[in-house]
Amino acid sequence: MVDVGAGTGIATRLLTSRGARVLAVEPGPGMGEQLHEALPDVPLLRAVGDALPLSSASADLITYAQSWHWTEPERSVPEAIRVLAPGGALAVWWNVPDPAVPWAAEQKARLARRFDGYHHDVSLRASRLITEVDPSLRPLYRELHWTRRVPLDQHMALLGSRSYFARLGPDRAAPLLAEEREEVSRVFRDGVVEEAYAVHLTVTFR
Repeated sequence: MVDVGAGTGIATRLLTSRGARVLAVEPGPGMGEQLHEALPDVPLLRAVGDALPLSSASADLITYAQSWHWTEPERSVPEAIRVLAPGGALAVWWNVPDPAVPWAAEQKARLARRFDGYHHDVSLRASRLITEVDPSLRPLYRELHWTRRVPLDQHMALLGSRSYFARLGPDRAAPLLAEEREEVSRVFRDGVVEEAYAVHLTVTFR
C-alpha cells in the first residue's frame, strides 16, 4: 500500500503496526527525514500525489491521512486510479474538531475566522470532488467519533504544528497561539484537554 503525504509518519506507523507493507510518499525533505529516522524500514519516495512515480496497477490501497487537500483533485484522482490494482481502494480522511462538542466547535469557528484557507471543510466535499473528476467513481463516506485527554501543552503544540499556523512563521503565530491557549484554559481549568474529533473518511474503489 502507498501512504501519500505521509509527513512525519504518524499514520504510516499505525498502518505498519497493523501488518501493512507501506510505501511512504512525502515531498517535504524535513518531514521525510523525520519519517525515515522514526521508521527506517519503511521505503520513502520524495514525490507528490499529483504525479506518483509508481507503476500502474501496483497498489492495493492508497491513503491520504490529512493530506489530500494539498493535491489538485483533477490530477491526484486519475493518478490514484492509475496506480491502484483492480479492486483497490483510495482512502482519504481527516480528523476534525467534532462539531457536536461545543468547545471544539467554538475553537474551529475561531480558527476559521482568523485564517484564510482554513481547510477542514474539504473533508466534507471529498466525495463530490472525486466524482466531479470521474463520474464513474462511487465514493463511500463514513464519519466516526473519538476523544482523548491530553495535557494543555500537548494540545497547543499540536495546534501550532497545523499548516495554517506554520505558514505564519513563529513570530506571527505566537500571539495567536497565546490567545487560543487562554480560550482553551477557560474551558479546561485543570490543564487537561479532552480533545473531541470527528473522522471524515471517504473511500473510493477502483
